[in-house]
Amino acid sequence: MVSSHHAAVFDGPYDDTSGAALDLADPAAFVEHDPYAYWDRMRRSDPVRWHPPVGNRPGFWAVARHRDVQDCYKDAARLSSARGTVLDVLLRGADSAGGRMLAVMDRPRHRELRQVMLRAFSPRVLRYVEDTVRQRADALVAAVVGAGEADAARDIAEHLPLNTVCDLLELPVSDRPLLLEWNKRALSSESADDDPFDALEARNEILSYFVDVVRERRRRPGEDVISMIAGAQVEGEPMTEDDLALNCYSLILGGDESTRVTTIGALHALGIHEEQWHRLRTGEAAVKTAVEEVLRWVTPAMHFARTATAELRIGDAEVAAGDIVTLWNISANNDPDVFERPRRFDVGREHNPHLALGHGPHFCLGAFLGRLELSAVLDSLVRRVDRIEVLEEPPRVYSNFLFGHSALRLRLE
Repeated sequence: MVSSHHAAVFDGPYDDTSGAALDLADPAAFVEHDPYAYWDRMRRSDPVRWHPPVGNRPGFWAVARHRDVQDCYKDAARLSSARGTVLDVLLRGADSAGGRMLAVMDRPRHRELRQVMLRAFSPRVLRYVEDTVRQRADALVAAVVGAGEADAARDIAEHLPLNTVCDLLELPVSDRPLLLEWNKRALSSESADDDPFDALEARNEILSYFVDVVRERRRRPGEDVISMIAGAQVEGEPMTEDDLALNCYSLILGGDESTRVTTIGALHALGIHEEQWHRLRTGEAAVKTAVEEVLRWVTPAMHFARTATAELRIGDAEVAAGDIVTLWNISANNDPDVFERPRRFDVGREHNPHLALGHGPHFCLGAFLGRLELSAVLDSLVRRVDRIEVLEEPPRVYSNFLFGHSALRLRLE
């Protein structure tokens, strides 16, 4: 069913001067252009925009304003996650993990499984890994300081989140380089020339890996997160091996990818905004507020998607049952109605209700862990570094879901 309110449709390639719409399904749009001017125009003129079908690709809604995005996150009854939560997946049909993986699941099963997972990722349980996270972050920063040119992605950001989540899952150190490589290919690519089957192959490799791990943990359970989930019941029954593997896949991707690109983004932002680095280094601004500003500034997951299960109104738009609705965190986090001077990076920003970690029933399960890892990196930088020198503009990740940089050449002095 096609919706009735289809104003301001996509009318061609993005053009910075003409004000034409951005094709939000095209990763190149986010790599080749600065999307912030587009979001600004959209929030003001057409904050709930319909993108019509293109060829075999179905149409979808894009929601840009902070208040509308937040309201949509809270409306889990009419905006379902079970068909998928990423635009690319929904445009191809439905997520095969729907109803089986926490991120693509609705209540009541979502509530029960989330309670199981929260026990493993609660701040109380994770306190025991805090010292390890801080020691690892400090060692990574220390190895780069004063050592000349470095790549923040390769030398710092790629090691901390992946190793932390692998510690929690008790995965062998020897397996981690391969898991990192699969993770990097699963959600993004280096360019438009990359084979799209690479991402599918990487996702299948991760799932196959975790099926083997789950079988082993059921035979020999330990004290790790996988053993705990494998021993739990959801809706009165133990989870299948495939469903357990899907949720491990979700944990390792979520625990690695977003924190990795956010850490790269933090170093880039502090390097090019010297006055903000000075405020943080001298204690004028706190690490805690800087962490929240980095999350807002980077917004690693540009959007999450939902499918309407009933007719509803979003802003001035009439959305029909069955419509795809995309919630653009990256636009909401730059809404001037909520954030004063949103395109100013401000490590002391106190009013910061960003949506980088989602909102409502699907709020990021690993929020505490991600904040801990960012805090650990910033604490180490404050103690050890005088100057962050960015040596060149970093390459953008090729994705319409993940926003960030794949590398960052710099010097830490």
